[in-house]
Amino acid sequence: MKPITDYQDYRLYMRDFYEEQKRKTGFSWREFSKVSGFSSSAYLKLVCDGKTRLSKIGITRVAKAMKLSKMQSEYFAAMVVYCDSQDSPSKKSALEKMQSIAENCKVRIVGDDACRYFESWWNPVLRELATLMPGATPLQISNMLYGGVTRLDVQEALDFLVDAGFLARVAPNTYEQTDMAISGASDAIPKAILSMHSQMAELAKKIVNGLPKSERNFSGLTIASNQQTYELIVKELDACRRKIASIVANAEGANRVYRINLQVFPVTKEIKLEK
Repeated sequence: MKPITDYQDYRLYMRDFYEEQKRKTGFSWREFSKVSGFSSSAYLKLVCDGKTRLSKIGITRVAKAMKLSKMQSEYFAAMVVYCDSQDSPSKKSALEKMQSIAENCKVRIVGDDACRYFESWWNPVLRELATLMPGATPLQISNMLYGGVTRLDVQEALDFLVDAGFLARVAPNTYEQTDMAISGASDAIPKAILSMHSQMAELAKKIVNGLPKSERNFSGLTIASNQQTYELIVKELDACRRKIASIVANAEGANRVYRINLQVFPVTKEIKLEK
């Protein structure tokens, strides 16, 4: 099934999802409606046939039933507005949101290769660095990396990135990025991503002591908060990440690879306050 950002019609996306599940497991419209929380067994088929629409609650239910990520759910909701709205400004706004999400999320990892991609912190780094050094040997690339990555590590990683479709080898020791899309899910992926975050945190510890302040930026806040405020902070960090992705997408002449960590985590247990 194509990545969700390849679609502009949510009905077509839902139908393709249904057809794929049907091929795999004998999925039915009755089951699709049931797992989405609708009493009518034919409701989602009527939606896909264009005979009715999804409500706001229906959007959330269907996105959850299809196990969409946060980004995918946002794109799906915008598609519904774009397809069903009779108001031109609303349609335009929804389309712009879809385009923004698609632009910020060009690179997505497909299938089981995602787990291996996140096993080593240098995989995403090499995906960026190799394209900046056309003709460079694995040894030359390894010499550009902090963190003690060997020539063999680089060679194995580049071979994997090419085999999995994250890079294309266009000439000897010369690579370009592909628009590989992340779709589907695996129970192991969250653990793999957690491992990646841990590796990047360890690398950050080395960098903060090994580079001058002019070449790195570390800052932080220690705050007292509650759950509601925490959720607002997370939304701000997410918006910041999207803004940075947009800035990078429009940048030219890259000559270095950076890692940006946006983190907020508790350093104490929750205090039970008396009412």
